[in-house]
Amino acid sequence: MRLILASASPRRLELLARLGIVPDAVVPAEIDETPRKGELPAPYAQRMAAEKARAVAEGGSLVLAADTVVAAGRRILPKAESEDEARAALTLLSGRRHRVLSAVALVDAEGRARHRLSASIVLFKRLSADELDAYIASGEWRGKAGGYAIQGRAEALVRSLSGSHSGVMGLPLYETRALLRAAGYSLG
Repeated sequence: MRLILASASPRRLELLARLGIVPDAVVPAEIDETPRKGELPAPYAQRMAAEKARAVAEGGSLVLAADTVVAAGRRILPKAESEDEARAALTLLSGRRHRVLSAVALVDAEGRARHRLSASIVLFKRLSADELDAYIASGEWRGKAGGYAIQGRAEALVRSLSGSHSGVMGLPLYETRALLRAAGYSLG
């Protein structure tokens, strides 16, 4: 069965490889990722994953899509595109818990959609000005939800994590594997 990954994320490819999966094609979904007015983090993540999968869906193939949201309370933190955005997000997260919601959607060969959501709680240490400056200088925050990448230098800033490490990275492997198996995809 042909598998299409609806993502340009190298992390998602790396995570799929941990399951022994190399997708047959990688087709990034081009959709509007603007949250709707008043939209909460979990429904937003689920909507984004579903829209990405539908945007790339083609008959006869499985299409896997995911979306990861960093949420501080009811707030959806954006993917940091500037140093100011990254600094604001990391300052907000410093010394406090936040949620990372990673939604996965799979559209099967007949067009049926399956969905899963992974919710994790991450607690950052209180960041000193030097730690914040060093992380910003690393550039690792670019394009990352909440302004950090747990698989990189930011992992040393995490006091605790309750949930899915792979989900915080961008593709919860437990949920992804369950969706693929339910759709009849052969896993080694």
